[in-house]
Amino acid sequence: MQSELRARMLSVASRADLESELARVGVDACAWPIFRQKSGVLAIKLHGLSCATANILKQIALAVGADCAVHSRVVSGRRRRSDAVLFATSRQLAAIRVRLSSQPECAARLGPEIEALERRWSAAVRAIRIGRRTIDLSRRTHVMGIVNVTPDSFYDGGKYLDPRQAVEQALRLEDEGADFVDIGAESTRPGAQGVPRQEQLRRLVPVLRALRGRLGVTISVDTTNAFVAEVALREGAGMINDVSGLRGDGKMAAVVAKAGVPCVVMHMKGEPRTMQKNPRYRDVMGEISAALAESLGIGEAAGVVRSQMLVDPGIGFGKTVEHNLEILRRLREFRSLGVPVVVGPSRKSFIGRVSGLGPEERLEGTLAACVVAARNGADVLRVHDVKAVRRALAVADAVEGRS
Repeated sequence: MQSELRARMLSVASRADLESELARVGVDACAWPIFRQKSGVLAIKLHGLSCATANILKQIALAVGADCAVHSRVVSGRRRRSDAVLFATSRQLAAIRVRLSSQPECAARLGPEIEALERRWSAAVRAIRIGRRTIDLSRRTHVMGIVNVTPDSFYDGGKYLDPRQAVEQALRLEDEGADFVDIGAESTRPGAQGVPRQEQLRRLVPVLRALRGRLGVTISVDTTNAFVAEVALREGAGMINDVSGLRGDGKMAAVVAKAGVPCVVMHMKGEPRTMQKNPRYRDVMGEISAALAESLGIGEAAGVVRSQMLVDPGIGFGKTVEHNLEILRRLREFRSLGVPVVVGPSRKSFIGRVSGLGPEERLEGTLAACVVAARNGADVLRVHDVKAVRRALAVADAVEGRS
């Protein structure tokens, strides 16, 4: 099981994001303009290098025309360990790996790590298998429509408690162009309390049974409970969406592995009841990436095929407005994990904070967030407004050369 993420790609086209990363490493501020000029190439964050390794990597990078940002005290040996940001083209990275191979073990081991990271980055899995079908996520941005059979979800709570209304909404979302329909019986809005599994099933099962044979797209079930997931899969669901990232129920990964279905693993800081009480991070992108890597490791350890997992950074789940905006801006970094990326910005409070509008008036903000997310690497968008989002994405995907 992977428990430590040692290297990841950075998306630092924004000057503020680049300078934030350089500051975390401890780079002398007078050198920042030099690295700003190089931010158009690949930027690789390496964690916890020894002083010797950092110095070796810095010298090798300079020797091949690349560069490496390290803590300002590394060169003098007054810093025992340092993170680093390596700036290089693909060709320069190949030369760096060759030179690293002849160095002491502390530096030589970086070569295979960088090579594996490049491979995940450039050839990230962009397809999932559902039954006998393979869904290619690379051709266009896919859309997951939301149906909450709950009384208290922040936007559509209470609208679809009646199974007939939920079924009608699921069919409507399919007609509007949804590629998946995600049905949830437990609200995960900030401050929400847990819902017993029997109550979740009382809400879910009638809807799943009524949709069997009528809905042509895959049903995803939004739950953190392994028993609920197991029953839902028997009743016709073909995918699990676990906002706890396989941490909420120790049996969930085994249920998913046994069924052989795709699973979305999401990052959440804390739990819904408390997650928005002053969430803090030292490095929001680094911490989310590491947590998602750990979730993938939990799945793999239980027998879930890595290519059947998708990651979701968890917009609004233990994040401030600024955290959410940074995640959307730097979303492409999650390609370092080598699996498809799901994002759920739909009508969330960060859009309200930016626009000053309530959930009912956040459609335009949602569309903007979805287009930005698609441009920055999202493979699947989880939304309430399928028709509008599909129309916006058709244009965005055409601009990006996807169709």
